[in-house]
Amino acid sequence: MLKDEDRIFTNIYGMHDRTLKGAQARGHWDGTAGIIKKGRDWIIDTMKASGLRGRGGAGFPTGLKWSFMPKESDGRPAYLVVNADESEPGTCKDREIMRHDPHTLIEGCLIASFAMNAHACYIYLRGEYIREREALQAAIDECYDAGLLGKNAAKSGWDFDLYLHHGAGAYICGEETALLESLEGKKGMPRMKPPFPAGAGLYGCPTTVNNVESIAVAPTILRRGADWFAGFGRENNAGTKLFAISGHVNNPCVVEEAMSITFEELIDKHCGGIRGGWDNLLAVIPGGSSVPCVRGEKMKDAIMDFDYLRGELGSGLGTAAVIVMDKQTDIIKAIWRLAKFYKHESCGQCTPCREGTGWMMRVMERLVKGEASVEEIDMLWDVTKQVEGHTICALGDAAAWPIQGLIRNFRDVIEDRVKTKRPAVAAK
Repeated sequence: MLKDEDRIFTNIYGMHDRTLKGAQARGHWDGTAGIIKKGRDWIIDTMKASGLRGRGGAGFPTGLKWSFMPKESDGRPAYLVVNADESEPGTCKDREIMRHDPHTLIEGCLIASFAMNAHACYIYLRGEYIREREALQAAIDECYDAGLLGKNAAKSGWDFDLYLHHGAGAYICGEETALLESLEGKKGMPRMKPPFPAGAGLYGCPTTVNNVESIAVAPTILRRGADWFAGFGRENNAGTKLFAISGHVNNPCVVEEAMSITFEELIDKHCGGIRGGWDNLLAVIPGGSSVPCVRGEKMKDAIMDFDYLRGELGSGLGTAAVIVMDKQTDIIKAIWRLAKFYKHESCGQCTPCREGTGWMMRVMERLVKGEASVEEIDMLWDVTKQVEGHTICALGDAAAWPIQGLIRNFRDVIEDRVKTKRPAVAAK
């Protein structure tokens, strides 16, 4: 279990002063200029050595991503864009950082932008996050007043400006290239790759897009050292992680824990156990709505990290939004609700996604009511395979995977519903 002195987010619950003065008292903005004076290569090498993998869902090594940016400018400016468009159902960790511990993110923006030769950074904020925007903007204003942003930011010799951009509330804008399109004032529709953002991103300039949590942990890693961060979790799954646990646990919460903690320990220590006890656990979605669900009995001893959940259970850690469902849940109806979400949020650019999400949702609706035939289960599986991997961005995969997880793990429940033509139990 993670000790309090090893927590990066010291005010995640808003118990303490979130102002600049409070953040400095808790050790943030300490020696920022000294970190920057060690140079770009040192920062990027330390981030690589720490083993930090992107906290936005894909788990791509953060230091490696930073190193893709051009070392020398060809005349174009470089940009860092922070993805704060936290719209994945079940995920609510970044909002806690922005609301209660915003200075971790702001200091991270300065250091990461310097490492990538960027004099400007944009934070793209989810449209529904009103209070988060107010807290973040107030913190940015404080930093400008204190000389931590702007000319010679934090007396580091680096000029740096930070801008907050409020989205309009579209899930698709969480995809990095759709986010860049939206930031440029266009429709939030994913771009074809290549070119990748590091070559031609925002306004056609070299750009890196990172998740809020990935950037917010960087200053502490650089202060305390790569070995300290790499000391948590299993190999290739290093560090601490914010877990957002919701659903049928006694105390839903957002908690910072060491990677590779077991699911049982995470739930028992922080959430007071499963509602109705462990025998009442039906299913868990371990990483936000786009990863496949897992049967409850397989989850108890599961290790909460990228490699175990993908390799052993055919699911994923994603954003570590753990959605717990007990045996009172109508699992078919729960997955239908996710299918409805993805149908609504598809941008419609790719035919498999535009047509497939609606088709999958309608079949799921009939399965919920028990009106479909058993043969349609395999037909639905085939359609998910035709959508998955055939779209410009990963929304097609995100729409297909929950349904694949349902069919893989709960086929007996679906067949039983169809055979008895039993309508859905009302959700309690």
